[in-house]
Amino acid sequence: MSKELLEDLSWRGLLYQQTDEAGMAELLEKEKVSLYCGVDPTADSMHIGHIVPLLTLRRFQLHGHQPILLVGGATGTIGDPSGRSDERQLQTMEQVDYNVAAITEQIKRIFDFETENGAKMVNNKEWISNMTIIDFLRDYGKLVNINYLLAKDSISSRLDSGLSFTEFAYTLIQGIDFNHLYDYHNCRVQVGGSDQWGNITTGLEMIRKTHDEEAKAFGITIPLVTKSDGTKFGKTAGGAVWLDAEKTSPYEFFQFWINTSDADVIKYLKIFTFVSREEIEALEKSVEEQPHLREAQKRLAKEMTTLIHGGEAYQQAVRISQALFSGNIKELSIDEMKDAFKDVPTAVAPKEDKNIVDLLVETAVSSSKRQAREDVMNGAISINGEKVTDVAYTVSGEDRLDDTFLVVRRGKKNYKMIHFLQ
Repeated sequence: MSKELLEDLSWRGLLYQQTDEAGMAELLEKEKVSLYCGVDPTADSMHIGHIVPLLTLRRFQLHGHQPILLVGGATGTIGDPSGRSDERQLQTMEQVDYNVAAITEQIKRIFDFETENGAKMVNNKEWISNMTIIDFLRDYGKLVNINYLLAKDSISSRLDSGLSFTEFAYTLIQGIDFNHLYDYHNCRVQVGGSDQWGNITTGLEMIRKTHDEEAKAFGITIPLVTKSDGTKFGKTAGGAVWLDAEKTSPYEFFQFWINTSDADVIKYLKIFTFVSREEIEALEKSVEEQPHLREAQKRLAKEMTTLIHGGEAYQQAVRISQALFSGNIKELSIDEMKDAFKDVPTAVAPKEDKNIVDLLVETAVSSSKRQAREDVMNGAISINGEKVTDVAYTVSGEDRLDDTFLVVRRGKKNYKMIHFLQ
């Protein structure tokens, strides 16, 4: 079974570094193990770049192993220097606790907690908060040499620009986490992103120095996900793609995946979904032979939206997309319309009845009254999905959705949302 799992991880491109490849393969072959991944609550939501190690841990669970999900209520108050060029702004304890609760709920969507190998949730605040500074320095500070720490990329890369002792000590605290989980949860493996290699190996060093020679633990890192053109994955014009529906709506989340390029879609299906190898290879063939059907993108968007937001949110995202494609937006609810047109150009107008031609000009939908009259008479203008062809038409309160906005379409694809002010 371990061979099948490791081969699948390799095929999906999820194995970057391993501390002892042969030793871990042997361990997984002999027994079911506990393994962990940590997430620091630096915000009240994860974004899609955070979930690759978590999804990898879920693959281990599907093969019978037990995942431990650590949310860093303690480490989150300090900040990981890995991958950063500047000092992190510290958050209040109250904000960190709030973030922990929010991220915990997001993690619960990904894992099974009810089966025999059900996932465990832990918070390192439980064992770190009771530790005194003397305990920390005597019990753990003595275990790791300064030269060893200075060799870490996350530390050495910051020596010129500046690194506080707080962030310098971060890797020790994460090492304490691995050591604690090894002792109290029989955790044998840590999984993390490629930037976590230094922190993972610090944990292994602590385990080695606090146990007898038979103690054995392992680390795996996952490569950084990038686009085929070398640009950063997981960013849009509006910023990061968040798991929180308030920050990135399910429709926006769906759109991010459905708009994946042909060059990237198979790679993302391998990394982010649990679709089988046979199905992915069939979808790869579809991309090559019938790219216009976008079957791979549709499957990717379905899998990811359903995983993070549920089946109902996925169906709603599809409904919005179909309505926009057909232009039949009148079938959408008010909330769906707000979601669908959140990023389209906007204009404001006073909350009063207005002739359609005047409104089009005042909100810059049409460039002049002459152009506006032509647009209306030619059937190029729709209000909330209803075509308007009468230049004498009056836009009134009946047209305002929720009495606050309406959506104008000019031509096939030019939308504008008009907000009405008192």
